[in-house]
Amino acid sequence: MTRSKLREQMFRLCFSIDFHTSEEFEAQADLYFSNNDFFRNKEKDYIKTRTLDMLSRLEEIDQKINENSKGWDIKRLGKAELTILRIAVYEIMFDEDIPDKVAINEAVELSKTYCNEKAASFINGILGKIG
Repeated sequence: MTRSKLREQMFRLCFSIDFHTSEEFEAQADLYFSNNDFFRNKEKDYIKTRTLDMLSRLEEIDQKINENSKGWDIKRLGKAELTILRIAVYEIMFDEDIPDKVAINEAVELSKTYCNEKAASFINGILGKIG
């Protein structure tokens, strides 16, 4: 599976987890992977490890988003937009293997699929300030 596809699966998992408590992550991840049996173990581990690491840094990630989204409080963002931003900010701040421009471009592409048409510009603007 390509990194873009892995990122999209991470988005789907993170989006679904946003409706549950962090304590429910393991159960939700297991349910997600059992409903999508096309994953190899290596891919499951990659997605799960990155998601757990991102969730452990949410406070710092959300603070960075708030600092760079003038006039918008994180609580007002749509869940899809927020999830995409969190993944991209995580990649920009903590993943040395992914260039900032790639993280930004991938986030914009995800937003074109999962959000309304204005979201791509909004997400690009915030991430452009961070990356």
